[in-house]
Amino acid sequence: MSDSNPDLARVNGRILAAGEHLPAVTLKDGSRVQTGTVAAMLQNVRRYNDGERGEVERELELAVPTLVKVGLFELFSPQEWAAGDNPGRRFVGLKARQYLDDQGA
Repeated sequence: MSDSNPDLARVNGRILAAGEHLPAVTLKDGSRVQTGTVAAMLQNVRRYNDGERGEVERELELAVPTLVKVGLFELFSPQEWAAGDNPGRRFVGLKARQYLDDQGA
């Protein structure tokens, strides 16, 4: 099973200095995930909060399956992410809830 995604790797790579690369890693369950997803998501939340839409929304949504896989939404539920007055965090929480609902979770 693989959650590694070349589009997500490209998005996550934006947080790096020139010439650096983030690996995909294999979790204990055998699935592969792209490293750097949480850091890239945090930067994209900032971009969203600064008023960017369109591409940044697609990038945030693209990160959700990996964020679910690594347990981010077990630490803070999608409802907790969606609460409060941070629009980027709310966007991520709503997309995570939608993803989990679509997965039957």
